Amino acid sequence: MSAPLKVLISGTGFAGQGHADAFRGAGAEIVGIVGRTPRVVEEVAEAGGIPYAGTDWDAALAACQPDIVSIATPGGAHYAPIKSAIAAGCHVFCDKPMTESAETAVELRDLAAARGVKTAYAASFRYTPSVLHARQLVAEGAIGEPTEIECISHFNLERAIPFGWSHRREQGGGRLNNNFTHTLSIACALVGDRILNIAGEVRDDLGRAPIVEGVHNFATRRNFIPENLEDPALQWGESNVEWSYTVMAQLESPLADKPVSVLFKHGGLVPRFHEDHIVVYGTAGAIYIKGHYGSGQLFHYPLNGTKPPASSRSASADE
Repeated sequence: MSAPLKVLISGTGFAGQGHADAFRGAGAEIVGIVGRTPRVVEEVAEAGGIPYAGTDWDAALAACQPDIVSIATPGGAHYAPIKSAIAAGCHVFCDKPMTESAETAVELRDLAAARGVKTAYAASFRYTPSVLHARQLVAEGAIGEPTEIECISHFNLERAIPFGWSHRREQGGGRLNNNFTHTLSIACALVGDRILNIAGEVRDDLGRAPIVEGVHNFATRRNFIPENLEDPALQWGESNVEWSYTVMAQLESPLADKPVSVLFKHGGLVPRFHEDHIVVYGTAGAIYIKGHYGSGQLFHYPLNGTKPPASSRSASADE
């Protein structure tokens, strides 16, 4: 029996800890974790039973000799550690986005290809039971040839969520990086991964956010919303990213003669008046999945309009 693959993690927040759990579930060995703050990384390593904890990424690569690196930090902190890991011959598993710009992402892709290592990004919900079931139904011809996909979501996020990396383009923020990437991956999983065309519009309908000290974990940032937003002593940071978008795409599918049209509509700050959903339409029916990431109940609608019993799936959940 071969030895388990060794994984080194960059990032001590909820994403890094989640990556550790996922890799262990897949049979890998977590050999080290790296973070910015010595006390924090040591606490996370001890709690997670990780043998190596450090703040110097290159030193960790040399000490741990990993097969895979897992990058679980905001997008603005991805480029340098990924480049070092590729040079060391490591495969890369990375939270979205790979980097903060297309130019550096292409550079890293080319470096990985030249070095003979693989890169992958952490697409949430692509492998949920409802999405996998829908993928199987589409592949089996349950809706005929796929023709169209509709992905609709509205989050109504709190406008006073503390200012941080998610508000800044250069740090990997924005809804395209942190929402659209997941939904696009789901659409590709359903009908095919080759993207032929893509275009859209975005808007920053937030403007600014309060600056609050002490926010470390992205998942708990709501707990730090100031009680008094009218406090004259409160400082504000300016957002330079999009919070809402409309994107149209065409995907090449081995299951259809013509490209599949896809609509992605997301409002990050607006109220929700209907179910978020993903629908796959075809020449012989449709598949409807509740939930903005296809995380809810699945329904199959044949062309004749009758509706069979729904397939039971987990309830949808917001970000």
